[in-house]
Amino acid sequence: MCTSVIVGSKATERQHIIVSRNEDCLRDVWNKYFVYRHQAEYTNDKVIHDGMWQLGNGLKVPKPLHHFGYSAAPDFIANEEAHVLMPARFLFEERGINEMNVAVSATNSFKMNAKLNTLDPLLKEGGITEAVIPTLILPQAESARHGVQLLGHYIEEFGAGEVNGVTIADVNEVWYFENGSSHHWVAVKVPEECYVVVANAMRIHDIDLNSNDVLHSPTLFEFVEKHQLLTAPDKHRFNFAKAFGELGDPYNVDRVWLGQHLFTPSINQPTEQEQYPLFLKADESISVPDVIKVLTATYRNTVLEGIAQRPIGYDKTAESHIITLDKQQPHELQGVIWQAISTPLCSPYIPFFSGVKSFPQTYHFGNNSFENHSAYWAYRILFTLAHQQNLALVSTIAENFRQQEQVFWSEQLMLTPLLKNMCHDNTEQMISFLTRYTEGNCESLIQFAHNMSSNIMNNLAEINKD
Repeated sequence: MCTSVIVGSKATERQHIIVSRNEDCLRDVWNKYFVYRHQAEYTNDKVIHDGMWQLGNGLKVPKPLHHFGYSAAPDFIANEEAHVLMPARFLFEERGINEMNVAVSATNSFKMNAKLNTLDPLLKEGGITEAVIPTLILPQAESARHGVQLLGHYIEEFGAGEVNGVTIADVNEVWYFENGSSHHWVAVKVPEECYVVVANAMRIHDIDLNSNDVLHSPTLFEFVEKHQLLTAPDKHRFNFAKAFGELGDPYNVDRVWLGQHLFTPSINQPTEQEQYPLFLKADESISVPDVIKVLTATYRNTVLEGIAQRPIGYDKTAESHIITLDKQQPHELQGVIWQAISTPLCSPYIPFFSGVKSFPQTYHFGNNSFENHSAYWAYRILFTLAHQQNLALVSTIAENFRQQEQVFWSEQLMLTPLLKNMCHDNTEQMISFLTRYTEGNCESLIQFAHNMSSNIMNNLAEINKD
């Protein structure tokens, strides 16, 4: 149910790669927490049996030889979600950056073409799924291309339990990956001057399978040709999404249209086309606040207002992230995760530098039942109360957060020279400074959320007086 926005470095305001996604869910309450994994799961012997690593969804793969630390955003109920008993919570880790500054955002969920149910059916248990992709790839990937090759290998070797879209990036390039069945996949490098918008349908089309900027399962074209999944398939203008997916569902294409409309309003595209261009150039350079605008967008003031049912900005979002990767910075400063917890319709994006390996206690606390001390519940309750009082209040609170994000965006530009110097002189001191900076931002905005919730509760109590 997710929406992703991916932007090449030359399309951005500050010449860095942007990877982003709303992690949307089937229910309103889906608590997340943030963690830095200093050790990969497979360093724990309790998940290794006869040299095989058993993941929480039942997947078994050979134990990797090397591992990198990485950041993650797993579910609080991951232990309950595991199909097998696990010693730690390593499921639905969703997004992160590892020590090599390789970033993963997983996944956008898709529906598979019904023909594939017999030709290459998905595994019912133990396959490659959203639940395990970050856990599997982030500890191993040395580069974005290597991450794509790893994921492709695992799908070919062990099969998939879902069809998904995944973004894998490093400071030099960003790749968008789709698997269309249990064993067939394709990935394309996003052009530096372009962006991609993805909803819940396969998007990859009009690609050259012989290009160095395309990777895919070895027998992909022969499989499509043999089973007539396309009429007159062309290796040089290959339509993976049409061969393997379901096209034209307004639930998905409306969101793609909206994202492209916001970034490239100069192109007057008709609504509800079967497929929209995979890559487009934006009318203006794209900034983090611009991506936030898209990730929180509704159809208001567009031709789809009152018509389209599923916006990008969504109340059932568990978390939303925007990852920036900047090769101009020192290694410890190249990756930043702009993180909103709960729905960004009523939650701020706060920058977390990848060099920071600890998080405020409020981001480790809580479960799916309301309590007062977690960051997730601070924002989820604020949205619930504001929505209950009136929709205009939700917009007012969101505008406060959007203004604060603009302050963070401006501060980051001013902080960069200072941080570079600190990193050169004393990296540990720089990390300590960034940790305090992040903790201060988190706590001040959580306090703002608590104060706003208290004010709304007081107002509701006054309204209900006799």
